[in-house]
Amino acid sequence: MKPLILVTNDDGITSKGIKVLIEEMSELGEVFVVAPDSPNSGMGHAITVASTIHIKKSPIFGLIESYECSGTPADCVKLAKHEFLKGRKIDLLVSGINHGSNSSISVIYSGTMSAAIEGAIEGIPSIGFSLDDFNYDADFGHVRRYVREIAAWVLNEGLPADTALNVNFPKASAEPIRGVKVGRQTRGYWKEEFDARRDPSGRPYFWMGGHYVNTEPDSTDTDIWALENNYVSVFPCHFDLTHHKAVEPIKGLENIQ
Repeated sequence: MKPLILVTNDDGITSKGIKVLIEEMSELGEVFVVAPDSPNSGMGHAITVASTIHIKKSPIFGLIESYECSGTPADCVKLAKHEFLKGRKIDLLVSGINHGSNSSISVIYSGTMSAAIEGAIEGIPSIGFSLDDFNYDADFGHVRRYVREIAAWVLNEGLPADTALNVNFPKASAEPIRGVKVGRQTRGYWKEEFDARRDPSGRPYFWMGGHYVNTEPDSTDTDIWALENNYVSVFPCHFDLTHHKAVEPIKGLENIQ
């Protein structure tokens, strides 16, 4: 029996990245798609709790059963697992391929990676794929083989419990990809800049911009270093947000009566 592979994303069901991902996953198993009906970039791990979620079948991928959802990427995973595929074992969840990198701290804001982490919460081996190219018509040709081989490896070998892989690909260039580097999340942050503007009615609004600050540019075991040196970056994520090393230093709080 073919493995069952759930595909989702945050760029929306019509994006080029999810089309490429579906084509590659179709070589490995039975593909089932639930994806947002519109872009959800930067949505993080939001879920819909104060309004309705609408979903309808989509013919966009031909014979592959596909649904477009008004909710978030995490909503898509929940609906697929507990409604459409209820009672079936999902062998692999893949999210993406995102248009734009989800390296370093961006993993926190990423709808792509939140869908993968939601899969890990549900006990499904999960991978988030992203390409360091924000172009709507980005070139994915150089990453197809890696997408397929990384997914096949996870299907065969599995992942540690509660783990999702964050996979980032360098933008297409004249140089071939140098290979795969397994490392860690770069320490860094976004330096926000807010552009104050006024709409045609004179009401004030803000447009958020900014730039990324890498606080460890010389480290060679990070996802940013891998991308900058034309490697595929892979690092494992998990949803336990406990800072375990900080538990003992704050034990003194237990003395408060």
